[in-house]
Amino acid sequence: MSLIEGLIDALRCLPGVGPKSAQRMAYHFLERDREGALRVAGAIQQAVERVGHCEQCRTLSETTVCALCENPKRDESLLCIVESPMDVLALEQSASYRGRYFVLMGHLSPLDGVGPEALGFNLLEQRLGLGKIQEVILATNPTVEGEATAHYISEMARARGVKTTRIAHGVPLGGELEYVDSGTLGHAISGRQLY
Repeated sequence: MSLIEGLIDALRCLPGVGPKSAQRMAYHFLERDREGALRVAGAIQQAVERVGHCEQCRTLSETTVCALCENPKRDESLLCIVESPMDVLALEQSASYRGRYFVLMGHLSPLDGVGPEALGFNLLEQRLGLGKIQEVILATNPTVEGEATAHYISEMARARGVKTTRIAHGVPLGGELEYVDSGTLGHAISGRQLY
């Protein structure tokens, strides 16, 4: 495989990038923007080497505890459960939620071998056991897997006597949070219902 083919193949690992898009990007970098290519390569390398997961909420972070978990102005009694760091970003952009987060980094999927241990449920159970959380907001994606994950978590929270709500209104069934606009997400958070 030539270096150009290797670059094109490497770019195809990005979501939504097919063979033609990867080819256009590779040739753009090589023909017109080698300096930009080096910036992108350097930024990717630094991020991969220095970004890990927050010890409390599991979102992506350069520090052991992320800025959201460190913020004393966040409401510790509310815990919003999401599937990915992109969901945290989407909810933060809606500016309608001021509580804490827990990022699953996926959803239950027995067929793919993703069980409770892979999603950090043991850490979630520890957080629920501290007694600070009064409400768990289930903001998993409204897919079959997201609903199964939400149900599992709601049972876990109920066993600890924690109120459980589910985001609603405006998030389409089968949709994913990272693609929903901030106004719709704001409405969904403020109109959440018991689950």
